[in-house]
Amino acid sequence: MNAIALGLLIPFAGTVAGSALVFFMKRDMPAQLQKTLLGFASGVMVAASVWSLLIPSLDFRPDADGIARVIPAAAGFLAGMAFLLLIDYITPHLHTRTSNPEGPHTRLSRTAMLSLAVTIHNLPEGMAVGVVLAGAASGDAGISSAGALAMSIGIAIQNIPEGAIISMPMRAEGNSRWRSFTIGSLSGAVEPLGGLAVIMLTALLTPVMPYMLSFAAGAMLYVVIEELIPEASEEPHSNLSTIGFAIGFTMMMVLDVVLG
Repeated sequence: MNAIALGLLIPFAGTVAGSALVFFMKRDMPAQLQKTLLGFASGVMVAASVWSLLIPSLDFRPDADGIARVIPAAAGFLAGMAFLLLIDYITPHLHTRTSNPEGPHTRLSRTAMLSLAVTIHNLPEGMAVGVVLAGAASGDAGISSAGALAMSIGIAIQNIPEGAIISMPMRAEGNSRWRSFTIGSLSGAVEPLGGLAVIMLTALLTPVMPYMLSFAAGAMLYVVIEELIPEASEEPHSNLSTIGFAIGFTMMMVLDVVLG
């Protein structure tokens, strides 16, 4: 139980640490740094989706052949994409790169809608950590405790720049440094909560484990494709996001293979 609690809290600590950078940085984050960090976060999430989630989902039933082996991974992946698409559609939110809100019309403040956008972003990461921890605890998913720890550490590392990317726009909106730090930190609270919910579900329904692994992968890749990559690819400095992606992808791949 202590290992699970630690695994859930490590990514949250990364978000808090990143949000604290608002106390040390200027009002606006340099565009070059933001592009690099967005690329880095994308690389970590893509690598985690493949090595920590999709591959274990495919390997969950080594006795199955052909289509029977791939159905859980394919179905869960598409369900994860559809789930985030639905959340994106029904939740009023605002991305940092635009002034046009998405989702239903609302009278919420810009700060509130920015916070909701970040919450949508962080939910899949919490689910991913939770399902990997559940897989390691069950012993049936081929995921080791070290592999689960690698996942938590990898998400925590990418949460550090993410925390800064969250808190700095809050500061630019006119919020105080402490308010920006608090909002940025609380945005990461959805991760341990989402992870805990997934752990409780998989504990009750062990057969859904391969579906949940690929579901989390689909949800994370939705965020990468819908939000991170478009923002990171905007000119200028898009080449820095590519470099950041390569570094993040390689780091997460190495963590998962070496510790897993």
